Amino acid sequence: MEYSIRTERLSKRFGSFTAVDHIDLAVAKGEIFGFLGANGAGKTTAIRMLCGLLVPTSGTGYVAGFDILKESEKIRTRIGYMSQKFSLYPDLSVDQNLRLYGRLYGLGKKDLEGRIREMAAFLGLDPLLKRVTGSLPWGWQQRLSLACANLHRPEILFLDEPTGSVDPVSRRNFWDLIHRLSSQGTTIFITSHYMDEVEYCHRLSIMIEGRIAAMGTPRDLKRESGCASIHELFLKLVESKSAQAGA
Repeated sequence: MEYSIRTERLSKRFGSFTAVDHIDLAVAKGEIFGFLGANGAGKTTAIRMLCGLLVPTSGTGYVAGFDILKESEKIRTRIGYMSQKFSLYPDLSVDQNLRLYGRLYGLGKKDLEGRIREMAAFLGLDPLLKRVTGSLPWGWQQRLSLACANLHRPEILFLDEPTGSVDPVSRRNFWDLIHRLSSQGTTIFITSHYMDEVEYCHRLSIMIEGRIAAMGTPRDLKRESGCASIHELFLKLVESKSAQAGA
């Protein structure tokens, strides 16, 4: 199997605090892989290491075939990254934001024009291209962020809690778009603390205090644990961890 992301015992410590504790991952090309966990579980730290934005303390990792320790610059040309906080320019128009990010990704004028048309059509942004970004509803701002992250045709999209503060309907629409990108061959690595939406992933892992407590397809995880939902499984794992700590 061809893997887009592989890690072995990947760890990150900040002084005496271990944020990510020896995680092993293998994400296939075109897979939607969910990284589930409560705030502070280590999700964002892990994703920043995989994107080459943070140097691991120990362990190894490969993204798009490149070593995260030695080839971070090459990794950045193969990935798109959408942060949990809105990072576009609210005083620019939708079109201006797309053009700015396209130039930052090194797209030529002809290629950029074509990609803006493609992304605007794909994400339904055509009627909004001249709108000031800050005036858009939050769900549409997130669509624009996704368009900017995908302009340069990345092999892998890292989405860090992209649906935070998004209403349920917009969240479901966003996931429809994620599945369409996956069907076109893009690998999606998405962090979330929403228990319901990660059921849309092909596979997921559950992080508890920096460690992977469970991994598999949503169906297999529920069957093997005897839980009716991922939310129930998550609570079960948290309670088990708390009981171990108190023993």
